[in-house]
Amino acid sequence: MNIQYWKYNLQFRHPFTISKGTKTHQPTLVVELENFTAGRQGLGIKGYGEAPAITYYNIPVEKMIEDLEAKKKFVEKFAFTEPDRYWHYLHHLFPDNPFLVCALDIAAWDLFGKMNNKKLFELWNGDISKNPLTDFTIGIDSIETMVAKMKETPWPIYKIKVGTADDIAIVKALRENTEAILRVDANAAWNLETALKLIPRLKDLGVELVEQPLAKDNWEGMKKLYAESPIPLFADESCVFEQDVEKCNNHFHGINIKLTKCSGITPALRMIKKARELDMKIMVGCMNESTVGSAAIAHLLPLIDHVDMDGPLLLQEDVATGIEYNYGKISYSDRPGLGIEFTGLYKK
Repeated sequence: MNIQYWKYNLQFRHPFTISKGTKTHQPTLVVELENFTAGRQGLGIKGYGEAPAITYYNIPVEKMIEDLEAKKKFVEKFAFTEPDRYWHYLHHLFPDNPFLVCALDIAAWDLFGKMNNKKLFELWNGDISKNPLTDFTIGIDSIETMVAKMKETPWPIYKIKVGTADDIAIVKALRENTEAILRVDANAAWNLETALKLIPRLKDLGVELVEQPLAKDNWEGMKKLYAESPIPLFADESCVFEQDVEKCNNHFHGINIKLTKCSGITPALRMIKKARELDMKIMVGCMNESTVGSAAIAHLLPLIDHVDMDGPLLLQEDVATGIEYNYGKISYSDRPGLGIEFTGLYKK
């Protein structure tokens, strides 16, 4: 195989703020795997993958590139046949860089789908007729600005970032301006006392679920909150890798899987299977990916209950086409694999 990669710094439409900080751009890495043995007449089949960099996980794009360059020949020499074997190879090749493994794993699945002339959800026997709608995220800002952002993008489901002294006032103001489903994401900003006080009030405001209310390692607090919460609680920062799914059982009602954090589609499929065995609800969330990474999430829709894949909607710039958003509903292209066309250029 041959590998190429591109580094981007994609601009947000609006400054994006959560309880952990604010950013105006999303750094991200896009990789291309070209398999010459699968092509015809000397032309290879190309697969694409993506991994955005998140500051508080300490894996910048530069680190992904450094690790990839250091072991590039080992990535390229692998005799690719199917993604699962390739993921295990990459997992041992880059044990401390799940973000890079994710980008390569997504590219491998795109490649595999094209080799078999099937969309990814078809490989998994997914029924797209019952796909969940994606939410649209409203980042932390002044209440007036958050209401304005919501009105700017009419949507059936909103995810509201919280973690301020005005959380109830924020949700109350948004509720007064919409009948849409509201979800709340605290990004681990609350303590147990705060969560116990706020969550019943959020229920009264019609909030559907709360994501990561407490610190990721506050398991004792989550067990108490799980027992008392009147609305479902979903793990995000507490559920990063496969082994975390079982730890979240009886502490959360559901999990939010992030492809970049768990290291790709391959482990995400196993996490989905395990969560189903434990009778837990499943969300797949984004980390502000472009259409490349968002398309990977889109193909998992038939397998999950909720989705947060609004990255391309929040970004001013994109580097691919192939999935369409229509008031929360996702449409796929007719192309196999991820179904995307990588432009490599910013598209307004």
